Amino acid sequence: VELMGLHEWFYACSCVQIRNWFDYRNHICIVFEKLGPSLYDFLRKNSYRSFPIDLVREFARQILESVTFMHDLRLIHTDLKPENILLVSPDTIRVHDYKIPIRPPKDGSVFKNLPKSSAIKLIDFGSTTFDHQDHNYVVSTRHYRAPEVILGLGWNYPCDLWSVGCILVELCSGEALFQTHENLEHLAMMEKVLGPLPKHMIARADRRAEKYFRRGLRLDWPEGAASRESMKAVWKLPRLQNLVMQHVDHSAGDLIDLLQGLLRYDPDERLKARQALQHPFFTRCHRRCGY
Repeated sequence: VELMGLHEWFYACSCVQIRNWFDYRNHICIVFEKLGPSLYDFLRKNSYRSFPIDLVREFARQILESVTFMHDLRLIHTDLKPENILLVSPDTIRVHDYKIPIRPPKDGSVFKNLPKSSAIKLIDFGSTTFDHQDHNYVVSTRHYRAPEVILGLGWNYPCDLWSVGCILVELCSGEALFQTHENLEHLAMMEKVLGPLPKHMIARADRRAEKYFRRGLRLDWPEGAASRESMKAVWKLPRLQNLVMQHVDHSAGDLIDLLQGLLRYDPDERLKARQALQHPFFTRCHRRCGY
């Protein structure tokens, strides 16, 4: 605490803490603090029922605080996803669910569980890299991978913010935003949700990504689709604004604006973590609620 300011120390508190380490038969074992389930496991065990928007706001604030702390240290996480965000406590409360879940439970339950505490910790720094290291290889788990990574344009801090945007949509809706396992389909999904990819990014795509475009001008979709199922998966996706409004009762406008900043195609135009923390999605609530 003596070596960092109060804000930096607070931001660091949302990152998992190492308690100890030891060598066991030439394997380095690391001891961490005991934590609860990941946000993904919580969603899965809760029949993929989404979190209330006020809880999403608290999760988002802590995630961005963790990312801000890492970026200030010139570190890029590169693998942000709900599986790598753990609740501090496993305790839950049971509440009535007024919305029909995406995947209704077999028992027809009209109740859902919510975390008793909103405190979370960011984990899994095994893929973390410094900003001066090689950034030309593929990073991030597929669903949370930024467009510059797919296009082979290199990546840096902004790839973490793209992942955060995808995570927030998932926490609000209950399901991953881009559910795909193939690059062309992934890019087509992005265009369906966010609009056309910028021409200047297409023009700079590396040789491996050139095949996803027709004459280097537009995405080879639906002509290049692998199957009818793939076409249907893209076609059914709504625009970002409509998707958010399907699941968010209040603060939808502020959340949409925040997501549009986090999910900008051009990494140079994407919101930085510290900028995102100053967004009205967080500050307007502070003024209204008197935090």
